[in-house]
Amino acid sequence: MIQRRRFKTALITGIAGSGGSYLADHITQYHPEVVIHGIARWHSAKRATNSHPNQSIQLHECDLNDLSSTIRAVKSAQPDVIFNLAAHANVRACFDTPISVMQNNIMSTHNLFEAVRLCDIDPIIIHCSTSEVYGQVDPDNVPINEQCPLNPVSPYAVSKTTQDLLSYSYQQSFGLNIIRTRMFSYLNPRRSDLFSTSFALQVAQIEAGLKSCLMHGNLESTRTLIDVRDAMASYWLTAELGEPGEVYNIGGTTILSVGEFLNILNSHAHCDIPSKVDPSLLRPADVTLQIPDTTKFKLATDWKERYSFEESIGFLLDECRQQIRSTRPNKECQSSKELV
Repeated sequence: MIQRRRFKTALITGIAGSGGSYLADHITQYHPEVVIHGIARWHSAKRATNSHPNQSIQLHECDLNDLSSTIRAVKSAQPDVIFNLAAHANVRACFDTPISVMQNNIMSTHNLFEAVRLCDIDPIIIHCSTSEVYGQVDPDNVPINEQCPLNPVSPYAVSKTTQDLLSYSYQQSFGLNIIRTRMFSYLNPRRSDLFSTSFALQVAQIEAGLKSCLMHGNLESTRTLIDVRDAMASYWLTAELGEPGEVYNIGGTTILSVGEFLNILNSHAHCDIPSKVDPSLLRPADVTLQIPDTTKFKLATDWKERYSFEESIGFLLDECRQQIRSTRPNKECQSSKELV
């Protein structure tokens, strides 16, 4: 194991997003000595500020597809660690807007790496990728290790695979200290397009009388799940102990199908939860078997999950119920149809 790194200044791309905001929370709580800088596009900057009212975050309004603004943000922040979480990440939506997703995700990553080169700084860069790059894996390759072939099946997964390859190329060709992570599924209350969060929000709506039936897509996919707070802790550990040029799978040990997860949520609900399939939620191509081998990452960092699955379920539902309470209108005349 390499000597643990220490950092003074962290730059988080996509800080207005769900993962970026939770990462900022983690750094603030466990590493308060670190100065946090965040990159957010102009229409997301206010949301990023509001997500962290009690935290001192220096926010940079920057579109990573604009190289000049990316250079200015990186030059101003002067980070010694960068977490690249910025991306269009809605897998279902990527089939409707494939060109936008590809252009955004690939060029934003390319511009970030070029900005680091042009600013002549030498930070550790954690590129946060996804298990979607593996695609539909042959059962013989399960659990999935880092040597498993990359076979992306969605435009989003293709864009993330290209980011992954760009990361490796810039590390090999230009000496950037880039470490890649491939994150498997995690429970994230702030990201409503994840099946787990969508289900929990709908449970909260039905409990509140704002909706009558939970809508879902494919329930047969198998996933492993961890808590978003454990996921963000793993990113920090990667920065401290990961090896530039390497790639690490990160994921949980709780294995279940999407349908089994829905049944568990229903068992925690305060009322009956009717449900039915919504054809619009079915993907043209789906990834149905994602079980990681995380041996390499655990050996490098001694990472362990802090939160049990039951604790994560409780956290997810509590956060989603609070979201529904906070957005519920005061006017009784507003119809439930308008609310959902």
